[in-house]
Amino acid sequence: MATESHAVTPLALPVLPLDDEVVLPGMVVPLDLSDTDVRAAVEAAQAAAREGGGKPEVLLVPRIDGTYTGTGVIGTVEQVGRLSDGDPGALIRGRGRVRIGAGTSGPGAALWVEGTQIDAVVPDPLPGAAAELVKEYKALATSWLKKRGAWQVVDRVQQIEDISALADNSGYSPFLTTAQKVQLLETVDAVARLKLAIQWLGEHLAEQDVAESIAKDVQEGVDKQQREFLLRRQLEAVRKELSELNGGPGSGADESDDYRARVEAADLPEHVREAALKEVDKLERSSDQSPEGSWIRTWLDTVLELPWTERTEDAYDIRGAQEILDAEHAGLQDVKERITEYLAVRKRRSERGLGVVGGRRGGAVLALVGPPGVGKTSLGESVAHAMGRKFVRVALGGVRDEAEIRGHRRTYVGALPGRIVRAIKEAGSMNPVVLLDEIDKVGSDFRGDPAAALLEVLDPAQNHTFRDHYLEVELDLSDVVFLATANVLEAIPEALLDRMELVRLDGYTEDEKVVIARDHLLPRQLERAGLEKDEVTLDESALRKLAGEYTREAGVRNLERAVARLLRKVAAQHELGDRELPFTVTEADLRGLIGRPHHVPESAQDPAERRTAVPGVATGLAVTGAGGDVLFVEASLADPETGASGLTLTGQLGDVMKESAQIALSFLRSHGAELELPVADLKDRGVHIHFPAGAVPKDGPSAGITMTTALASLLSGRLVRTDVAMTGEVSLTGRVLPIGGLKQKLLAAHRAGITTVVIPKRNEADLDDVPAEVLDTLEVHPVTDVRQVLEIALAPASAARPEERIPAAA
Repeated sequence: MATESHAVTPLALPVLPLDDEVVLPGMVVPLDLSDTDVRAAVEAAQAAAREGGGKPEVLLVPRIDGTYTGTGVIGTVEQVGRLSDGDPGALIRGRGRVRIGAGTSGPGAALWVEGTQIDAVVPDPLPGAAAELVKEYKALATSWLKKRGAWQVVDRVQQIEDISALADNSGYSPFLTTAQKVQLLETVDAVARLKLAIQWLGEHLAEQDVAESIAKDVQEGVDKQQREFLLRRQLEAVRKELSELNGGPGSGADESDDYRARVEAADLPEHVREAALKEVDKLERSSDQSPEGSWIRTWLDTVLELPWTERTEDAYDIRGAQEILDAEHAGLQDVKERITEYLAVRKRRSERGLGVVGGRRGGAVLALVGPPGVGKTSLGESVAHAMGRKFVRVALGGVRDEAEIRGHRRTYVGALPGRIVRAIKEAGSMNPVVLLDEIDKVGSDFRGDPAAALLEVLDPAQNHTFRDHYLEVELDLSDVVFLATANVLEAIPEALLDRMELVRLDGYTEDEKVVIARDHLLPRQLERAGLEKDEVTLDESALRKLAGEYTREAGVRNLERAVARLLRKVAAQHELGDRELPFTVTEADLRGLIGRPHHVPESAQDPAERRTAVPGVATGLAVTGAGGDVLFVEASLADPETGASGLTLTGQLGDVMKESAQIALSFLRSHGAELELPVADLKDRGVHIHFPAGAVPKDGPSAGITMTTALASLLSGRLVRTDVAMTGEVSLTGRVLPIGGLKQKLLAAHRAGITTVVIPKRNEADLDDVPAEVLDTLEVHPVTDVRQVLEIALAPASAARPEERIPAAA
């Protein structure tokens, strides 16, 4: 494009300063004459015009932050009069740019300067690029003006053909800053000015489009909220009218008012009422769309549903409670006595006005520990029945999240109170019997330790102020009877066990199993099999054989399965026409109905087939998670020609049991001569001790005397008596040390047909816990030294076959 040429004309004009304003050529602006500088400049221009003729002219110069720009605009005073607000004013039209020079003198009080008028000369016709700029500017300006509704201005802009005037016309744009207008003023090149105007106008239109889009979205959201609010109000009004027509309460009342009325009407403790009213206040201040409102409503519903003041009256008929426990459970005298004691003490405290002392009531926390199937869980229901209380079972097996006990914080999505609070809510009273089932199966991971959260729940000194994370108000658990069940005592944390009263359920004797099967299991299974009570009966001999030979367990779960299987077989045979009812099942019928026995006692087997029929095998007693059990220990010596030496242990043994084997071997090596044993074989030949059932992990010190007896039998060639079982820890000096679980071990010996049992002398006091009918069938030998054990357990030397005896070392 060809370079523009400029016409230069010298001038002398009074200065009219414009504070933070810019006037471009072609613009017509009204100015307030009340301003001293404006009035002085206009009066000076009028005085000069009277002398020289023509219209008064002033120099419009922007004054930015007190500093004049180097370029101004010559303006003609078109008219002097009153502005729209009544103040004196002048209408001035900008004509052309003036480059400001030095100051000069002139009439009036105004500042006069010399200047040079700069007029851009634009070639005609316009080059193609400039013409495209003109079209682009007019299109942008038309789009912007149409959005503002300025249709008359659109026509005027379309009529402007001069490129310089078109660029200066952008000075009317209100979105331009003062700095941008100064830049337009100082840019003499008309094409460059038009490019600037196009750039700024385009940017403004883009911003306006984004702002309009945002405003539209906001307006739509506001309209939706307003419409929803209006519709809700209308719905409330309709519900209110319908309720009034039906004569019911005004269900359209504000929800917060409804909650306030419910809280004030509810029978709540004072501290709970205050907390609930605070939450109602928050609900009144929150909007319908706020998520906090939903949390508060759920919390209030939970609080109002809890039975804060509901309690069931305890049945203080002590004899009646004892009869209920005896009728529903055979045996288990320890726990029955404990419940009877608890009720008797509560009755006496209530009669003397000591029901509540120091804010606490007389709750109880009992831990029922025993093998599976002994009735721990069902005992909880019997306790509640005997006390006349509600019963709730809380299963803790596999619980790994602390929040399951103490509840979630209310801010979490789907937050719930803990299982303890939910149990109270489910029971509908503040003093139920809560059974914490399988407390030894509680786990822990990154979500916390639920067993640690149970410490406060099960502490009688603390649980009257239990605080759930969800409720965040104190809950009195001191009147709740907590019963915890567990299979393995060692799996319960020590701190938790310290807060509970331990009651052991070590299993049933065979006589107790027969009574349970006759009075409880058989009637239940008859009903499940669809049989009448008089259609199938079981002889006591059949029940005894089921308990003794078809099942071998501490509890009665497998016994119940055997009874159920037997009844199903009879029912099926009757439907097939092979069996007439009524039918009495005798001991002789069992094999034909459910097959051969699975647990034949060693004493019932052929002497040549017994495990102890060869030297080196002894019978021990052990305690497992399923109760007591009989454990066999086998020992052998390696052939001297193999060159094997040392001690080999197999059977998946723990470290303590391995150490017991080392101790037994060391004792025999050091006291072999005294015991008349060929101890030289222990030095020259390898010793192997094996515990059968190798897939089952085994540990503990109580097999010490059993291993010693097995090794002594092997070395002496004397058999271990088949009817003898033993348990006890051995020391290096041959002392027999006490062990645990004696009752369960003696019950296991009784089930296995053992008649003679060797126990440590220091466990003699534990015999008081063993049922009398079991002790009557056992010959118990309390011992203090291994020598006594060998004397009792080993058969005379003549009982062993000569070829099985190990020759003494030369």
